[in-house]
Amino acid sequence: MSGIYLARTNQKLAFTRIHLDQLKRAQDDTSWSKHALIESYNESVLFHMASAYDAFLREIAELYRVDTESLDGYRSLAAELEATGVESPELKQLSLLEADEAGWLHKLMSAYEACWHGSDKQAALTETNSLSEIHVLQVNPDHAEDKAIVAEYEMWFTALSELVNRLREGMQEW
Repeated sequence: MSGIYLARTNQKLAFTRIHLDQLKRAQDDTSWSKHALIESYNESVLFHMASAYDAFLREIAELYRVDTESLDGYRSLAAELEATGVESPELKQLSLLEADEAGWLHKLMSAYEACWHGSDKQAALTETNSLSEIHVLQVNPDHAEDKAIVAEYEMWFTALSELVNRLREGMQEW
């Protein structure tokens, strides 16, 4: 393993932590640009977490000698491994997390995807979406749930970091 994706995953996790800290500071800001800062950091936190997840998928691909440049997310890696007849315990765990609509990874990826869409309408919170997804979808959110969004991001960040560390330990065993 070259370690380039390991380093990239670590870098993106570090960037997430930096942007989470900046998001918290932005909430205490009193300048006229407070809400712009909050929205900017909301999206950058999602970007860096999604990028860390993508880099980690490439770490797994590299371990199983799959072309990392052709990957386009979890399903792409699963298809590549299936085509070669390789079973990956890491992918089994990720499969469960991605499929659980009420779970943190599914919500994280949905919130990240919401960055590419917009809506003027207030969306209702359901079990399968998150405050951050609803917040990002709104063009002009009222920022009433900002503290809850930070808590949600911190939970996702912790879960992602723990997942990466746990799966890396398993990957090193063989």
